[in-house]
Amino acid sequence: MANTMEYAKVFQSELDKQITEGSTSGWMEDNASQVIYNGGNEIKIPKISLQGLADYDRDEGYTGGAVTYAYETKTMSMDRGRRFRIDALDVDESGFVVAAANVASEFQRTKVIPEIDAYRYSTLAKEAGITKYSYTPDKDTVLSTLIGQITAVREAAGGEGELVIMIARSVYDMLMMSSEATHSIDNGSFSQGSLDFDVKTICGAAVIPVPSARMKSKYTFSATDGFTPAGDAAQINWIICPKDAPIAVSKTDNVKIINPEQNQFADAWDIDYRKYHDLFIPDNKKAAIAVCSAGTAPD
Repeated sequence: MANTMEYAKVFQSELDKQITEGSTSGWMEDNASQVIYNGGNEIKIPKISLQGLADYDRDEGYTGGAVTYAYETKTMSMDRGRRFRIDALDVDESGFVVAAANVASEFQRTKVIPEIDAYRYSTLAKEAGITKYSYTPDKDTVLSTLIGQITAVREAAGGEGELVIMIARSVYDMLMMSSEATHSIDNGSFSQGSLDFDVKTICGAAVIPVPSARMKSKYTFSATDGFTPAGDAAQINWIICPKDAPIAVSKTDNVKIINPEQNQFADAWDIDYRKYHDLFIPDNKKAAIAVCSAGTAPD
């Protein structure tokens, strides 16, 4: 019998990679490169504090300045999991590897990735410092409205850095049909994990279309079965932010594989899947995040 711990290590690594490269919000995990993770639901995020410039004195020279570089411990609020059972009569050991990989991959593609995207976008929208509510997109005004918020974000961010526009698919399609689009939308590239994508750009900002169902202002995350939009959720038209603003973390922790010989409850392979994830936004970045929603301002 092969070592199931080795299977688990391979699954864990590949499942994390699939989240980063397969979700529309996977680029947010690029900002987590300096995050320290040692297992469980806690991470450590670097926090830097600097002082501004001071006068140079010809006699005394330079004014000293303190630098504080510390790690702040954060707890990931989303602790989710599921057990999968594959009957021993359906697969032998060699077949189990393929079957388990297919099950885990499909589960992440159809269930986990949509939930993580939805959580991240609703969280990002809630923290936005630049807001426009009760706007129903119209092809004659959608581009000018969007560009207006791009300008506001650049002003708040100091005019520097790469911007990302996350836009509901229905609004994206409308935008592409706008009479103004021909003169304002260009082609560009966008990196996410180890992949590069061809994207549309507006005023130099990458435009990422997102399934509209993942762009709601509020969700209910069930204790037993997935997630659904909250009853009072509003449709988010788009979110604009500097690419380095959101710090997204998702970790597949403690993938456990129990083979039929060790399973005390069934003649089957059991796969225990646990996912921690969360989104963190530094306080000094919130003022440069914009949201446009079809609904009214949240309570």
